Amino acid sequence: MEQTIFDHMETVRGITEKSFKRIPEEMADIIPEGFNNSIRWNFGHIAFVQEKLVFGISGEEMNVPMNYERLFGAGTKPADWTEPPPSFDEIASVLNEQKQRIKTFLRGRMEQKLPSPFTNRGGITFYTTGEAYLFGFYHEAMHMETIKQIYRSITR
Repeated sequence: MEQTIFDHMETVRGITEKSFKRIPEEMADIIPEGFNNSIRWNFGHIAFVQEKLVFGISGEEMNVPMNYERLFGAGTKPADWTEPPPSFDEIASVLNEQKQRIKTFLRGRMEQKLPSPFTNRGGITFYTTGEAYLFGFYHEAMHMETIKQIYRSITR
């Protein structure tokens, strides 16, 4: 089952990575009416949150750039940025590299208990590394849908 889960991650992340190729970076920072965040913010947020769900709440060192939490953490938005965000290429590289680190770290650890239960902003509590990791698929898909909606709003 573990390999099936890792294969599913490749599918989900593959969809995310293909979107980078379809969306011109010139559109990355447009925030259409009705949205709080940009396409760039959503891609960076996917990378940051997956890192936190797998490594951060497990007590492991997170390996995304230090400014990702300030730029892309929950509750952040581009209107509040005081530093330039990473390029699409940089975010794409983080997302791509993250897949292998996740596989290496989680192999054989899906049932491992977290140092302490983690409750996300939605009120969902995770007790194992696998629970948190699997929630990341839903989270990534939700933000990919937002990216699609922003893109459609821009290109109408």
